[in-house]
Amino acid sequence: MRMIRLGKSDIELSQLVYGVWRLADAADVSTKHVREKIDLCLEQGITSFDHADIYGDYECERLFGQALAVDPSLRSKMQLISKCDIGLLSDKFPARRVKLYDTSAAYVNASVEKSLENLSTDYLDLLLIHRPDPFMDAAETGAALDALIDSGKVRAVGVSNFEVWDWRLLQANMRHPLVVNQVEMSLLQRDTFTNGNLSAMQLDSLTPMAWSPLAGGALFADTPETRRLAPLFKRLAEEQGASSDHVALAWLLAHPANILPVVGTNNVQRMKDLSKVLDISIDRETWFELWTAAAGQEVP
Repeated sequence: MRMIRLGKSDIELSQLVYGVWRLADAADVSTKHVREKIDLCLEQGITSFDHADIYGDYECERLFGQALAVDPSLRSKMQLISKCDIGLLSDKFPARRVKLYDTSAAYVNASVEKSLENLSTDYLDLLLIHRPDPFMDAAETGAALDALIDSGKVRAVGVSNFEVWDWRLLQANMRHPLVVNQVEMSLLQRDTFTNGNLSAMQLDSLTPMAWSPLAGGALFADTPETRRLAPLFKRLAEEQGASSDHVALAWLLAHPANILPVVGTNNVQRMKDLSKVLDISIDRETWFELWTAAAGQEVP
């Protein structure tokens, strides 16, 4: 599996990134079972793991970190990503009155310290600001992120769900470059391809990451869009010895912007087959065939 360099940094992530947001939802959350999932990823060259402080009501990082605590040698074989700034209403924060975004230096620093503790590590390869914060003090947030990189607690920083004006404001208040923007992208969520954001990411050397690349499973529900896509998925999957979800992921990987899909599943069999995505060839005409079917009309 290829490693993709992030922006102009020296940090690389695997072409497929394993999303850990559903880890706490599994029927078996034992350290042994978590380790099995980690091994399944590493055996296929999926070395990058996407976390956030809030995933699983603040539990997923801790569950994952227990496996690293048992076998610290795993840490050198992977890249750990986390996110912060969303504050959930949760029993873990009984004094919190409302869901909010918090990009203050105090909140960002506290979140990183907790992620490091939960993940049983002393550094993150990548930290993302999870959502644009309408109350952000860009100078304060930028300085806090720079200081985290300078300290070695974070190797690089990026953003998630940011529009171009959001990340440029933050970047203007930082010495270190932002290297990633993680946004929703799939055959059912194509706005980023046409609203200028993907072009701006490439102009600003931000590597695009795609969350929910299978539209949260909606790609395979019974809707007008999916009924148009289903015959194409079937044909391409049969031609290339794969499955429909592999075709949908390969559609993103085929794009020249080096989009990194974040894939998350608790199904062990599906995890075993994830690397088959890399064997699928999507040429330009096939890429537009899938786009056209999803849109229900040809391009203008």
